[in-house]
Amino acid sequence: MRLALVATVAAVAAWGCAARAHFAPADGAAIRRVLDAQVAAWNRGDLDAYMDGYARTDDLVFTSGGNVRLGWQVAFDHYRKRYAEDRAAMGTLRFEITRVDPVGADAAVVLGTWVLTGSPADGRGVFSLVLARRPEGWRVIHDHTSVAPPAP
Repeated sequence: MRLALVATVAAVAAWGCAARAHFAPADGAAIRRVLDAQVAAWNRGDLDAYMDGYARTDDLVFTSGGNVRLGWQVAFDHYRKRYAEDRAAMGTLRFEITRVDPVGADAAVVLGTWVLTGSPADGRGVFSLVLARRPEGWRVIHDHTSVAPPAP
């Protein structure tokens, strides 16, 4: 009995002292690579590769244009309906990342701006993304994008 108690105490102490996962600088760089890959995919007209930055889940939240879309497939279908017939209409996208804020070890909030040129949908605005560490790597699980008002 006493040996079992000592073993249990030792196991709990070891668990409490174990190195806990944390958000490292490499995680911030990995998140930026995901977003850079999305921009590159968009600019070559590759919607499939662009959507690889999003978690393929029904829980994906995508908010833009005053609409909330739930689910990866719903977001993809929206993009495909809008751009699949004319990839040239996608124009050129640019992101500027303002900050990447960790939320624990396995999530981060990204704040940035976007600019789209050379498209009928030209515009600019801001976005906030929540990314989660998933088995396939960092992926967007929540995207809120808004359009900036026209410059005066």
